[in-house]
Amino acid sequence: MFILALESRKTLGMEVWNMAQLKLGPYTVEVSNTDRALFPDDGITKGDLIEYYRRIADALLPHMRERPLNMQRFPRGTLDEGFWQQDMPDYFPEWMERVTVQREEGGRVTHVVCNNAATLVYLANQACITQHIWLSRRDQLRNPDRMVFDLDLSEEDFGSVVLAAQALKGLLEEMDVAPFVMTTGSRGLHLVVPLDGSADFPTVKAFAQNVASVLVSRHPRDLTIEQRKGRRGGRVFVDTLRNSYGQTMVAPYSVRAKPGAPVATPIGWNELSDGKMHSQRYTLQNIFLRLGQRDDPWAQMSQYAASLVNPGAVWRRWQAKRGGLESSRPASSARLT
Repeated sequence: MFILALESRKTLGMEVWNMAQLKLGPYTVEVSNTDRALFPDDGITKGDLIEYYRRIADALLPHMRERPLNMQRFPRGTLDEGFWQQDMPDYFPEWMERVTVQREEGGRVTHVVCNNAATLVYLANQACITQHIWLSRRDQLRNPDRMVFDLDLSEEDFGSVVLAAQALKGLLEEMDVAPFVMTTGSRGLHLVVPLDGSADFPTVKAFAQNVASVLVSRHPRDLTIEQRKGRRGGRVFVDTLRNSYGQTMVAPYSVRAKPGAPVATPIGWNELSDGKMHSQRYTLQNIFLRLGQRDDPWAQMSQYAASLVNPGAVWRRWQAKRGGLESSRPASSARLT
């Protein structure tokens, strides 16, 4: 990175504006208002967010590349509600990559595609604190290469989410499917299964629903697939709803708009047994210490991509292993063959 210009001035005798042009590869990004507090209680400014995304780019971009993204922006800081934005504004630079997609409900929308550090820095300058990415890439929008299980706390008991994650890992491994785990930086955990992109969203979603149903049938007192919070009864919600066209998950290493600026962080399965682990353990201020001590646990996840083009065969192999003793309890939308 090269700083080409730097300027400071006062507006109305109160607000300090810092402006700079940053050279990132072949692109020049102008940043401004770097002293603006985005996390006022933590002393974290927009300049800190920009520098974070510049530094984290090498770890983050492999997980984000070629995916449409939704922006969660907080121009007035995290004490304000902020807003979600899907459509790429007209004023974004021409060099920024994009993809126009068909909405399920009709119409079209153009999403940012973040393939380089310059785009990350530009988005940070737009006070985009959190990026949420599609489960598919722009060359195969209707065929995901990720399947996601969102394990959400019903009560403030992260230990119950850890137990749920370990149980789900065991079930998926029975099916010869390799799950990876991430703290969300919010309340729970994401379990992510890499796919080869051969199956479409309805097939993947039905498979995920079936897996969740089996898991809940094994642990009905602890887990639920009940969408209404009032009926969960303190159980961990096994959420498979993200496995649909146009739905998103928080990008790995994305900052969350919560006190302390927690970061969604891929972790190793052995780390879940650490009594200090919780969903907001890693933050903008300590994540680089972690990355300096260990490699990204998701770096090689694509090597474990599963095929769900014939989910019925996966279920039959699993049932054969168990001697037909356990029902898959397929969801009504499942297309098993």
